[in-house]
Amino acid sequence: MNSSQASSKDLSKGEIFDVLRNQRRRFVLQYLKRRNEPVELGELATQVAAWEYETTCENVSAEQRKRVYTTLQQTHLPRLAEVNIVHYDADDGVIEATDRANDLAIYLEIVPGHELPWREIYLSMGAVAIALCVAVWAEVPLSGVLDGIGWAFVISLAFTITAAVHVYHERNMRLADLDSPSEIELGEN
Repeated sequence: MNSSQASSKDLSKGEIFDVLRNQRRRFVLQYLKRRNEPVELGELATQVAAWEYETTCENVSAEQRKRVYTTLQQTHLPRLAEVNIVHYDADDGVIEATDRANDLAIYLEIVPGHELPWREIYLSMGAVAIALCVAVWAEVPLSGVLDGIGWAFVISLAFTITAAVHVYHERNMRLADLDSPSEIELGEN
């Protein structure tokens, strides 16, 4: 069985991470996933260059585009095609994601290094809530500022706000749903 006939299950995690360790390859997969149709190499190179240089497609210089175009054509697209993540027709300059590319989405979901320690935040909030409950029960003077219902409201509000921030943060960290990869934190593509 050659690499183009292999199923996505045949790639080891090491091979997957080897392919995805390069930012340009991740940008290629991001763009192909968003477009969900074959794209021309020139169009792809322009968008990847825009993300890399943190500008719009219209402001990408010919030199920037050429630099990205060349490495995509000579290195990155052949590598992605070799492991059957994309179909790349070098003669026509057309690239299309394969089903295997969709299988890799889980590896691109959360951007590493930008995560908040949500478990620790919730654990700390729970500890503070328990301490406040004990203080109200023991009638500690500071707890007299609010009655039991007031403290319950404050605790519930704190958890609700934290959960809302958590949801917002997680949605913004998902690469597959963004207009531009969060690796570069752009306002526009």
